[in-house]
Amino acid sequence: MNFMGSNKELLLVHASMEHVSLSHSVNVMLTPQFYTLKKEPLPVKYLYQAKKIAPSLFDGLLEEGRSYEYLVFKEEGIWAFIAYDVDEITEFLSTKGIKAEQVSKLFFAQQSLSSFTDPVLLGKKEALVALDDAVVVVPQAALEEETKLLTFNDSFTPKTGVTLQGAYGSFLSMKQAMVLAIVFTIFAGMFFVEGWRYGNDSKAGEEEMQRLLEEYPSLQSKMQRKNIATKYKTIDTAERKKREVVKSLSRMIFKGVTLTSLALNEKSFKAQFSCSDAKVAKRLNELAKKEKLNTSKVSDGDDVQIEGTL
Repeated sequence: MNFMGSNKELLLVHASMEHVSLSHSVNVMLTPQFYTLKKEPLPVKYLYQAKKIAPSLFDGLLEEGRSYEYLVFKEEGIWAFIAYDVDEITEFLSTKGIKAEQVSKLFFAQQSLSSFTDPVLLGKKEALVALDDAVVVVPQAALEEETKLLTFNDSFTPKTGVTLQGAYGSFLSMKQAMVLAIVFTIFAGMFFVEGWRYGNDSKAGEEEMQRLLEEYPSLQSKMQRKNIATKYKTIDTAERKKREVVKSLSRMIFKGVTLTSLALNEKSFKAQFSCSDAKVAKRLNELAKKEKLNTSKVSDGDDVQIEGTL
């Protein structure tokens, strides 16, 4: 019995994909267009601890009014968190001819980061690439003409995935039911042992928190804690905007383009790029336009200046 559905055909789902007609179940891999990724080097040891704090890490990053679920895993010692909306995903799949019950397992492109050694084309205008340890969607125009491309296939299938609610029927054979019962019994034993260990860790954590509150009485005030949290949330928001700007500008650098200067403060940024010729400058302007950034030509040669507000 195949619990993970790892031997299923893997279908890459992206915003511009064509309508498909399926007569069998498949595994589905989603591009970053359908999820939000966040990485944090958190000082937690166990997966269940990381899952508990997942919602708080996405404060201000997700659309309000939607119901999100979270996939948590480790990448080279750093916790990776993926937030996704099952209803949004299911609705999109249905518009492309894919029913929920036809989806065996749901995967996310970030889970196969190491497989994206070269870009994978998405339709006619975009590509999926690994950039700064994250799988992202970029315009095909940003790729160099001689760039090697990968053909997406089943080898991209990760080891673990998630199951869409309602993807399977409720009828099981007696043999399948017995296998599941044995597996769940084993898991129950493992969870009991791990739960005992986690309980001890949790108790130690509570004692440490009590010690800190005794050393710093001001933290016992709810208003004081709220003021501290608000202060650092504002700082984090500003720094996040700066990182997003730097990532956007990094995508502007390709063959023939050199970043010659960058000015970045709390309110705005200004970057100047040196282009080898007018053709390269035109291509840079097109990329900036897609990123919704303001550009202007520098009087000296084919240099391009890009600026904006934070």
